[in-house]
Amino acid sequence: MTEPFDAPLPKAGAGVLDLLRRFAADPAAAASHGQECLKRAQAIEPELKAFEYLPHDVAPKTGPLGGIPVAIKDIIATADMPTTNGSPIYRDHVPAADAWVVERLRALGATIFGKTVSTEFAWRHPGPTVNPWNPAHTPGGSSSGSAAAVAAGLVPLALGTQTLGSVIRPAAFNGVVGFKPSFGAIPRVGVHPLSPSLDHVGFFARRVDDVALALSLLAGSSAEDLHGRPLPGFAVDIETGVTPLAKPRLAVVRFAKWERAEAEQQAVFESVVARLRSAGAAIEEIELKALDAVNWDAITTIMLSEATTIFSDLIARFPDRVSDVMKAHVASGRSKTAMEYLTAKAAQAARQTALAGELAGFDAVLTLPAFGEAPHGIDWTGDAEYCAPWTFVGAPAIALPAGFGKNGLPLGVQIAGTCRNDLHVLRVAKWVETVTAFDPGLPLLARR
Repeated sequence: MTEPFDAPLPKAGAGVLDLLRRFAADPAAAASHGQECLKRAQAIEPELKAFEYLPHDVAPKTGPLGGIPVAIKDIIATADMPTTNGSPIYRDHVPAADAWVVERLRALGATIFGKTVSTEFAWRHPGPTVNPWNPAHTPGGSSSGSAAAVAAGLVPLALGTQTLGSVIRPAAFNGVVGFKPSFGAIPRVGVHPLSPSLDHVGFFARRVDDVALALSLLAGSSAEDLHGRPLPGFAVDIETGVTPLAKPRLAVVRFAKWERAEAEQQAVFESVVARLRSAGAAIEEIELKALDAVNWDAITTIMLSEATTIFSDLIARFPDRVSDVMKAHVASGRSKTAMEYLTAKAAQAARQTALAGELAGFDAVLTLPAFGEAPHGIDWTGDAEYCAPWTFVGAPAIALPAGFGKNGLPLGVQIAGTCRNDLHVLRVAKWVETVTAFDPGLPLLARR
């Protein structure tokens, strides 16, 4: 296993803020960068299989994100590109309108850089994308293509969604930064639903500053998304990024499932904890027993119940174009009673209310993003149990790369906080990123 923080590796591609500074100094660089990204994607795509659709027009536009290629998960509507939702049912579907977040990106001058592979309706049955660090392994899911595209240096920013662990887990598996904002921070209008009580829009990028900038520009509200909960506004300076929160007070949360984590993942986590403590962080081990006890059963009950109402008719209409995986999930959802669903929703509300008190005095939680390296094969996208608590309560969470496992695949750590305190969590993450100073570099596939 490669130890974290030691052996130098090739530096990864430029981040969003890096590019914006470059484009400000040399406007012509924006045009050449878009073409370079497209050429690299076309060269790597036959093996990586991260995209359902690549763009034809990569000419830069003007605006705060002018010249920045942004890849869009393929359950998010684009009016000028197919949106397949990871399903043959929608193979040739081109929506009548952009999703709210895509429309916002266009208004900010971003280049919509194609559609990335999603699992079927963002629900477990995987697409063809492989992990760019080792094609014999999964990139995770459901935001498979978005995570892999950023890891391979094809785009500096990509949109994903998370209903259980579909941003945090693939970010960890691919060695990139993944950020899931607080529930309701970004309108989901035009995003195919899976479980409206749990669905979040999130980001993949190379650095904390990049996801912070994305959130500062894309957070908002829409009357069409009844779950919207606007965040306090903030701005990110292009020159300096967000200000790190020096020497934070961190709650280390292992949960009862800690013993199931791979030895290498545990070692990387302990190394990060030691490094942060040496840099001045106040670190205390705590147990969130009530959250740990209820979250997995409750979140899966909510998801199965809500998804079954969404997909039952689709299965009835297109039984030959729906996977056996989805059929099994929907069958399981039909077995849930109204009382089970209402009990799970009550547990969700109780844990959301309790979280602020449980984390009083702490700046953030430090925990695992996954049990270890990306699993072998692409038929299973990995276990989401370490991501689920923060999705369940709608709290902001971010995955940072932190090391490598025994198979040379990335490992990470996860930082979470209290609802609607996204900027605070990002400031903590920026400090952690600065202290650990870990850059996984580009995978071999991207260096050929």
